[in-house]
Amino acid sequence: MVKASPEILAVTERWFEAIRTLNTHVLKDYLSDSVDLRFIGTGENEFWKGQVVRDGVGEFIGEMPEPDVWEVLEAEAFENGETGWSAFLHRVGFPGLRDDYIVRTVLVFVLEGASWKIINRHASLPYPNIDFVGSEQLAIQTLVKAALEEGPELLQAEGLASVLFTDVEGSTMLAAAMGDQGWSALIDQHFQTVESIVATHRGQFVKSLGDGTLSSFQSATEALLAAIKIQEAVALSDVEPRLGLRVGIHTGDVVLARGDFFGTVVNKAARITSSANPGEILVSDVTRAIVGGNHEFKFAAARSLVLKGLPDDHTVYRLEWRR
Repeated sequence: MVKASPEILAVTERWFEAIRTLNTHVLKDYLSDSVDLRFIGTGENEFWKGQVVRDGVGEFIGEMPEPDVWEVLEAEAFENGETGWSAFLHRVGFPGLRDDYIVRTVLVFVLEGASWKIINRHASLPYPNIDFVGSEQLAIQTLVKAALEEGPELLQAEGLASVLFTDVEGSTMLAAAMGDQGWSALIDQHFQTVESIVATHRGQFVKSLGDGTLSSFQSATEALLAAIKIQEAVALSDVEPRLGLRVGIHTGDVVLARGDFFGTVVNKAARITSSANPGEILVSDVTRAIVGGNHEFKFAAARSLVLKGLPDDHTVYRLEWRR
């Protein structure tokens, strides 16, 4: 029997009050310990899962400035046995930003012992984080790296590796045009193609991230060969809509923790990928130096980039792959 829930409503109000006042250290206490925990945002890659999300929530929220406008427009909560949910509309504004925005949030609760805990949070904002709160909220990367709960057994636990990221340009617009079912089928087929090519070149397909992938290779040469094959496969595909794929590669020391890869090399490879144009393969100067004696690779002139979250300028090279 579904019924209104003053108890869940009160818990939700305390959750939002902790966010409004940036009392971030208590936020994880509102979240379930279950591996089925989900934390979902507006961005195309903002889908994080597992109890390790609890470790990053405080830092993620803590990157926001304290709002100077906070108005509850709608608030309701319901329960049905040991599950429940709440739905809120807020008008929110931040210092220095011209406009206020409407934020929609749905929280799904489960009863754990005597307490209601959030098992699923979905917030919908009208604009990207930087437009909404005035900052990039780089802690989002920590949540992304924490997303994989129980991944496959990795071939390499730590040490030198060439990390390869892929990312689909304009996936949000494509998904909206195709619908969930059509987009899901298309991106799943793309992931299977990438995974097959990575395996052929003795790499490890670590995971997918929204519309992108992360793979690792013990050989930089094999990483570049796989990148070329991946771009060729996308270019030769007769399936529409055609994907615009960005690929980035960086080589360095990686560390395995919680079934996932960590380290500056992973962050830098991701940033290089986001700096590439659709159809490009960008490699770091380190990776370029490692394969320098291999004459089957051709590179365009060096390019200097500023990579978000990383100090100094970084040199990258475009790997020419079109025959």
